[in-house]
Amino acid sequence: MVTEGMKMYVPASFNTADEKTLESFIETYDFATVISSSSAGLIASHVPIVLRRSGEETVLVGHLARANEQWRHFDGNTECLVVFQGPHSYISPTWYATSPAVPTWNYSAVHVYGKPLATENTAFTTSAIEALVTKYEYTRPKPWETKDLAADLYSKLVAAIVAFEMPIDRMEGKFKLGQNRSREDRLGMLAGLDAESNPHADALAAFIRTHANA
Repeated sequence: MVTEGMKMYVPASFNTADEKTLESFIETYDFATVISSSSAGLIASHVPIVLRRSGEETVLVGHLARANEQWRHFDGNTECLVVFQGPHSYISPTWYATSPAVPTWNYSAVHVYGKPLATENTAFTTSAIEALVTKYEYTRPKPWETKDLAADLYSKLVAAIVAFEMPIDRMEGKFKLGQNRSREDRLGMLAGLDAESNPHADALAAFIRTHANA
C-alpha cells in the first residue's frame, strides 16, 4: 500500500510505514471508528473489524446495524476512513532527565483509507460474524458458537445487520512514543509510566518497549 497523500499529521520521527506492523496493529486493536461523508455531513460508527487477506489484496470486514444509515453510503466508490487506536497515556515532564520540558500525550494510531462496499448477501454476512466470534471465543474454556442459537433466531439476527468489505487503498501509522527525545528522557518516561500503576500507562509502557527500542 502506498502512503502518499497522508491526511494525518505525522512527524517523521513518529511515522510507521511498515505494512506488516500496521496490519498486526489492526488485528490487535480492532475496535475501530469508521468515518464516512454523506449529504448530511460526517457519519461515524464504532465497530469491531476483521482484517482478511485474499491473495495479494488485504481488506477490512465489518458490519453495522441495519438501522444504522451509514451502510447505505458504502457504495464501493466513496472513500472512507477507518481509525484504529492503540495504547495511550499522559506523559509528565517531571519524568524527563531534560529540563525544561512540557506535558504531552503519547499514543499509537493507524488510519486506513478505502472504499467500502456494503452487501446484503447472507452468506457473506454470516462469514463475517463467524470470523469475529471465532477470534474472540477460541481461547475460552467453553467457547460460544453461533450454532448455540436456534436457527430461526440466528437468521433473524443476521437479517438485522449489514456486512461490508473495504479493500485497503492506503494506510498511515503514527506511533508517538517519545522517539524524538534522548535515551535518558525515554527511560525516565518508562519509569514514570511504570509507577502510575494504571492499565493505560501499563499498556503504553509495554507498547513502547516493543516498538520504540526504549
